[in-house]
Amino acid sequence: MSRIGRLPIKLPEGVNITINGNVVTVSGKLGTLTRTIENENISVKVVDGHVEVTRSNEVKETKAAHGLYRALIANMITGVTKGYERSLIISGVGYKAQMSGKDVILNVGYSHPVTVVAPQGITLSCPTITEVKVSGCDKELVGQTAANIKFIRKTEPYHGYGIHYSDETVLRKVGKKAGK
Repeated sequence: MSRIGRLPIKLPEGVNITINGNVVTVSGKLGTLTRTIENENISVKVVDGHVEVTRSNEVKETKAAHGLYRALIANMITGVTKGYERSLIISGVGYKAQMSGKDVILNVGYSHPVTVVAPQGITLSCPTITEVKVSGCDKELVGQTAANIKFIRKTEPYHGYGIHYSDETVLRKVGKKAGK
């Protein structure tokens, strides 16, 4: 069996999971998430406060999907209980971010400010003028929103100007050396 897929997922207090055919819905204090299991060989059931994901055959694709869907359901349960957050750092002379209602306005070296609209289920915040926090209960959506913000101004390798994750190491290149 898949090492990840065979592990049962413990349901925390206050989390409800409903399985309707191949649609899994998880609801908790932070929201409700729904995922469709597209592989018909994977089945999900709730047994004694644990979620178990099983597969019906030993085909390579089914084995891969077994671990995948178990991880996705575990991420859904974590998302509705604790939530997810990504932090982005803005570095550069005159680069800054500010809130405008629920949206963030970025001044990152373009001739115009760039407005980032938060998608449904995502909360954007600016603790400082050089930091943007993306939070929500859907791990996939939080990561994609953070990646879209980072794409607005990629970090350049010589001075490190641009937008990068707070836990990311920016690889710096050495500039030109002075002549003799």
